Amino acid sequence: MTEQPKSIRVQSGVLLFGVALAVAVAAIGWRALGDDSPVEPEAAVASDSIEALEQRAQEAGDNASPWQQLAFARFDRGEFAAAADAYREAVARAADQAVLWSALGESLVMASQADPLPAEALAAFRKALALDPKDPRARYFLAVKRDLDGDHQGAIDDWLKLLGDTPPGAPWEQDLARTIEQVGKINGIATAARLEQVQAGRQTTLADAAAVPGLSAGSAIPGPTTEQLQAAGGIPPGEQRQMAEGMVARLESRLKSDPANLEGWVMLMRSRQTLGQGDLARKALADAIAANPTSADRLRKEAEVLGLR
Repeated sequence: MTEQPKSIRVQSGVLLFGVALAVAVAAIGWRALGDDSPVEPEAAVASDSIEALEQRAQEAGDNASPWQQLAFARFDRGEFAAAADAYREAVARAADQAVLWSALGESLVMASQADPLPAEALAAFRKALALDPKDPRARYFLAVKRDLDGDHQGAIDDWLKLLGDTPPGAPWEQDLARTIEQVGKINGIATAARLEQVQAGRQTTLADAAAVPGLSAGSAIPGPTTEQLQAAGGIPPGEQRQMAEGMVARLESRLKSDPANLEGWVMLMRSRQTLGQGDLARKALADAIAANPTSADRLRKEAEVLGLR
C-alpha cells in the first residue's frame, strides 16, 4: 500500500470525531436538558463572532474554557492552525484535561500540509493518554500511527480494543467499525469474526447494565424523533459540534443550581462519555459525590455501568 492512500485515510479518520456529531446531538443533546421538549437548533448553536470569542479568550486569565470555545470556532471554520494555537493556550491553563490535549493533536493533524501525523500532534495524543488512558481520540490516532508505520495488525488490534470500550451510540462507533473493516480488507487481514465478537461483547455489557436494578445509567437513552434527526442532520458540521458541546454545558450549569439531581449527574456523566470526554465524565462523578455524599455508592455504581474507572 502506498503512502498516499494511507495519508488520505488519516484525513478521513479525523472525521470519526467531527462529522458524526449529528448522532451525538440527537442522542445527547435533546435529552441532556432533562425535560421532554426538544431544544431548537437555532437556540443551541453559539452565535458569538470570532472577534468576540477572541476578546473573551484574551480576558480569560487562567480560565481555559474561552480558549477552548475559540478553538472550536476556529476548527469549525477550517482554520486548523489557528485552532491549534487556541488549544495550546487552553492546555497551558488546564494541562490536566486530556480532551484538550487530544483536540490539540487533532487540530495539528488537520493543519499539517505534509506530515499526516506531526511530532507535536503525536506528543499531544500521548499526553492525553497519560492523563486518560481511555481517551478515544488519542487512542484512535495512535493506532493510525501504527498503521502508517506498517503495523496494520497492531493498528487493527488497537482499534478493536477502542471499539470494545466505545459507549453504545458514540458518534464514532459505526465509522470506527468501518475503518477496521477497510484497513483489514486493504491489507488482507480478516476482521469479520473479531468485529462480531467485540460487538457481541458490547451488546452483552449493555444488556447486563440495563438489568441492574435501581440504576439509570444502564437504561436506554430515549431515541430522537425523525424530525429531530432531520433537523440535526441539516446543521453544518461545525455548528453540530458547537450544539452538542453547548447542550452538555447547559446541563452542567443547571446542576450547579440543582446539585441534588442524581439523574442529571448520571446524564452528564453519560453525555461526557458519549462525547469521548472520559476525564470530564470522571470529574462529573467526583462533583456529584461531593454534592451528594450520602449517595456516593449509587453514583459509583452508575459510573461503573457507564464504564468509568
